[in-house]
Amino acid sequence: MSENTISELTRRDIFDFIRNNRIGWAGRLTEVEFLDPLYSLGNLPSTDRRFSDFAGDIWQHRVNNSDWDDDWVLTDPRLGLESGPDEILLAFLSKMLHPTVRPYNDEARRILDTFNGYLAPDGWEIVEREHISGRPVFAARKRIASAALALDHARAVAITLNAEYIDQQITRMQVAIEDDPELAIGTAKEFLETICKTILTARGGAYDKDDDLSRLVKLTLKKLRLTAEDASVDGVALNVIRRVLGSLGSVAQGLAELRNLHGTGHGKSAWHQSAEPRYARLAVGAAIALGVFLFDAHSANEQGS
Repeated sequence: MSENTISELTRRDIFDFIRNNRIGWAGRLTEVEFLDPLYSLGNLPSTDRRFSDFAGDIWQHRVNNSDWDDDWVLTDPRLGLESGPDEILLAFLSKMLHPTVRPYNDEARRILDTFNGYLAPDGWEIVEREHISGRPVFAARKRIASAALALDHARAVAITLNAEYIDQQITRMQVAIEDDPELAIGTAKEFLETICKTILTARGGAYDKDDDLSRLVKLTLKKLRLTAEDASVDGVALNVIRRVLGSLGSVAQGLAELRNLHGTGHGKSAWHQSAEPRYARLAVGAAIALGVFLFDAHSANEQGS
């Protein structure tokens, strides 16, 4: 296991959040059912000579006598949540969000967001890694600062629009960058298409259902008066701004070509080599940067800025 990076302060903040909000860490499971897969309780010692293992202690003090506090688990040294390896704490927090423990609803989202808020300064985040019967299963991973910041900006757009579909696209990109780069690349293109269509619809702009990404971006730029011809700055700055605005269409074209080469949505030969995560990070970063820029311009124009 690696050297700890989650500070004592972060752990204390997380524990205070659990205590102060009276969050039932075991959820719908018994405490033994929750802990045994993580710790193999039969291999941990009892502190009571009447019992042979840790499971016996839990039964005695949580079921038979009920003389341990609800948050006893946070400070028992045998479990290592206070000062043990990062991986132990992260596995415990991820388990609290497992669909067998609690349904993924507003409460679970609040717990997840709070955990990630505390973990972020120490370089960790808890994210969806797979699904069981359509429900998310979470695991921890090292936080990639630049990618995480971009995804946070994109999620702010989804919240502003109250758009569940965009939020699902962002989650899919976030999960897939490392585990399924081709899905991340394909979803990045879909995300940008969705942003363009949303803006065009809001502004009464016409587009054809068969328009490709480059066409959608050009229509959106034109509707927002962000084409090179619309630049109104004089002198040297005008040339710079025109070059920047003109390059936005190139970003869309490049993203579409990258998706054709490596993304989902097109059949590949049996000898096709999967994309590496760095290409997914490039695609996701480019799509989010352009999508958030377009949405910010759309919002600013709506407010008369």
